[in-house]
Amino acid sequence: MPTPYVINAPGSANELKPIVSVSGGDPTEKGTFMLTTVSISYANTAMLIGSLFDPDEEIGPKPAQSDRKEYAAEQLYYMNSSQSNAIAAAYKKANIPFKIEPQYVFVVNVPDGNTTIHAGDKFVQVDGQAITSIQQLESILGSKKAGEVVKVVIDRAGTTVEQNITLTEFQDAIGRVRVGFGVSIGEVQKVTPDDPAHEVKFADTSIGGPSAGLMFSLEIYNQLTPGDLTKGYRIAGTGTIDSDGTVGIIGGVQHKVVAAQNNGAEIFLVPQGNYADAKAQLDRMHSTIKLIPVQTMDDALKAIAALPAKS
Repeated sequence: MPTPYVINAPGSANELKPIVSVSGGDPTEKGTFMLTTVSISYANTAMLIGSLFDPDEEIGPKPAQSDRKEYAAEQLYYMNSSQSNAIAAAYKKANIPFKIEPQYVFVVNVPDGNTTIHAGDKFVQVDGQAITSIQQLESILGSKKAGEVVKVVIDRAGTTVEQNITLTEFQDAIGRVRVGFGVSIGEVQKVTPDDPAHEVKFADTSIGGPSAGLMFSLEIYNQLTPGDLTKGYRIAGTGTIDSDGTVGIIGGVQHKVVAAQNNGAEIFLVPQGNYADAKAQLDRMHSTIKLIPVQTMDDALKAIAALPAKS
């Protein structure tokens, strides 16, 4: 029987070398960098009962169908942003010239009752003008008034949709009154190096969210520079990354350290703000994983550089 719950549990610890590649990079690795995930399952009655006896699983409420679509759109946006930030952080650290170019603008979430725009929609044109950046969209809407109707062309899962949408007045995140569609939007950007030999490519995966940023940046930097940063270790970790290399906290760290343990990790890099929860979980498991708190990409690189090379 289905239930109104989900189960959060340890997910996977994925080796990054098959996921991330630099065109002309140094692929040598004796060890590996790994990203970690949380598994989310829609629970039936049997799974729910079983989870009560598993200390590594947590029960949470199941989102509504509309919330699931928004969640998927949010995870896609966060993953794309995470990859772009990781590339930029690695390029800056390796002193590689690059530029950032907007690719497209899409809808992250919509308020209840809005049926004209869906989470995940990509803006193609507004008022006959092509849209590739939030700046372009804001420029067009800046001259409009609430109640005006604009023609919008949207890419919805590969299908072109044309709609006439009435603009509304709303407050943005910092309290300004603005005119627009009343939905939350995000901009996907492409980070392009001046030298094509430094281009970074990501394999398609089912992984979403922003928390792989730190580990992406380390794998990219390892391939951009000569030698092997891993020193033969299986290094797992988690944490968001900004383009300046700042590491941010994430959710579900207690599940991610279990995933790392289950996949043979020897070291786990954790955001400083998640350190206490990660340590408590590893202590309960009597784990031998070396837990290293970091606040920046530089912190992670210094900690790895201080490790003795494995024979």
